[in-house]
Amino acid sequence: MRSSLHRLRPVWVGDPVPGPGATPGAGGPAPVQLALDEIGTPLSEVTFVVVDLETTGGTPAECGITEIGAVKVRGGEVLGEFQTLVDPGGPVPPFIQVLTGITSSMLVGAPPVEEVLPSFLEFARGSVLVAHNAPFDVGFLRAAAARTGHPWPGYRVVDTVRLARRVVTRDEAPNHKLGTLAALFGARVTPNHRALEDARATVDVLHALLGRLGPLGVTHLEDLATATDPVPQEVRRKRTLADGLPDAPGVYLFRGPNEEVLYVGTSTTSLRTRVRSYFTSSEKRGRIQEMVRIAERVDPVVCATPLEARVRELRLIAEHSPRYNRRSRFPERMPWVRLTSEPYPRLSVVREVRDEPGAAYIGPFGSQSSAQLALEALHESFPVRQCTRRLPLVATPGASACALADMGRCGAPCVGGQDATGYAAVTDRVRSAMLGDPAPVVGAHAERIDALVAQQRYEEAATVRDRLGAFLRGAARAQRVGPVARCAEVVAARRSDDGGWEIVLVRHGRLAATARVDRATDPRPTIATLRATAEHVPVPVPPAAAAHPEEADLVLDWLERPGVRIVDVVGVWALPVRTALGDVEPAAAIAAHAAAVAGHDVASAEVALRPSADGTTPVDLARAVADAPGVMPRTA
Repeated sequence: MRSSLHRLRPVWVGDPVPGPGATPGAGGPAPVQLALDEIGTPLSEVTFVVVDLETTGGTPAECGITEIGAVKVRGGEVLGEFQTLVDPGGPVPPFIQVLTGITSSMLVGAPPVEEVLPSFLEFARGSVLVAHNAPFDVGFLRAAAARTGHPWPGYRVVDTVRLARRVVTRDEAPNHKLGTLAALFGARVTPNHRALEDARATVDVLHALLGRLGPLGVTHLEDLATATDPVPQEVRRKRTLADGLPDAPGVYLFRGPNEEVLYVGTSTTSLRTRVRSYFTSSEKRGRIQEMVRIAERVDPVVCATPLEARVRELRLIAEHSPRYNRRSRFPERMPWVRLTSEPYPRLSVVREVRDEPGAAYIGPFGSQSSAQLALEALHESFPVRQCTRRLPLVATPGASACALADMGRCGAPCVGGQDATGYAAVTDRVRSAMLGDPAPVVGAHAERIDALVAQQRYEEAATVRDRLGAFLRGAARAQRVGPVARCAEVVAARRSDDGGWEIVLVRHGRLAATARVDRATDPRPTIATLRATAEHVPVPVPPAAAAHPEEADLVLDWLERPGVRIVDVVGVWALPVRTALGDVEPAAAIAAHAAAVAGHDVASAEVALRPSADGTTPVDLARAVADAPGVMPRTA
């Protein structure tokens, strides 16, 4: 197994989040000494090679190099210098001779770039290249490497012009030319358009610029890569919050005053890299920039696997409801559509799944409006009652039927128009569509959309389409999660990139434990340990899982990924052949047919086939669900 504490033992998703100053035996993990690559490379330990070129012109494809000068420095100390004239393969233009003082006669006998370049590449090996107007100098060097057949090492490059634009104002200097900056900072060498002298001057300019960037939070090489981003100083200074974060997958919590959890995020690769991105120009969300300004600390939670990191994020968001997170904060608000278990069942939107013999559920839905659309789709497809009161087995004398009975959309059991047996036949069809084959719902909506499009009633056709999409999404989710929610335990494993194994233990759809073993370790003892010590999970009421709905989706996505091996299943994990998961092709056919009929009116076609409120079209839905791995397709 891995050597760090968080990966030496199995990592339980239910473990508490360690607070600041956690010590061994105090409920938190033992402290782990971080390696240098986990905390970044201080600028004082970076080896820079400051380079300057003189050329015969400004275009690498047409001009040649006449002189290379470079200075290698680290921690303010000069480690070496490199200087040579170069035969450009042609005469030096007169104005270049005047500018640099390098004449054609001076280059007679000078080595060509084919001989010089290998020596320079060796001199700069393993260093960070620095140049004033770096695209010019690096562009010539790359072109020379390509022309002579030498592979370009892919150096990190720092441009002192861009750094100067970040910290030197127009009040201090009229421009950012090398000579102007050298005079401003009191460089020991005056630039004179000769390569080595200009490189020496650039060294002094570089050190002065780094001195100004330090108070802005640019203290490590990783910071320097984004030092020229247009980031407010109060945000850039917060970069130190990422110092010391591990280079491992996990969850991070931004904390503000009074230990308030402001934001919870996740990284499946490197916590340090992900958190640092919040202090660069790549972060453009206004509310997150506001959050960073008031954050005081970042707490990391290292996870054994990327799946655990995503699950921990969901659970911590649900636990703390951070004000700057917008998703997954209130899983208890996700509604379901229920077919009740009373003598004359009806459909309703509810907040939880209860243990009611004979009841049927689909969902959960992302919003109340989506659940209402799904309910309307069922009402549109079956003549089931829509009144909300509980009906007795025998109709009450004097009761009156509603308008739906006159329209033929309800059998009117409230007035004795339909007995319990006849009504049960209707509700059995509803239950079958919810829990199994949705073909009756799809067929009814296909006919309705066909009729509306033929009448050019595109807005109404779009509403019918949205109802069908909402129903299929809710039914597919319940039919997919329900089987794994009924399984007492599922153990699965997947090869990791390093040849080891990611091991996952799921109980009733909830991630109960996860661990990671290396390629040299037999995973079976770890699996036995997980099964013996994993989180106890109470039995839920299917199709609801014993977890956040999004957690169940994450777990299933992982279990259905190519390469995942099912080690053991306690229970039955199976799907009927005919379900909403595999029978969505008609939805795509509906959308295609509507587009074909409406093709004479482009604007109307766009209305009829516009995405629903969540951005999904019937075609998107059909493709997404039909392509879901591990799903048995519908047979004829």
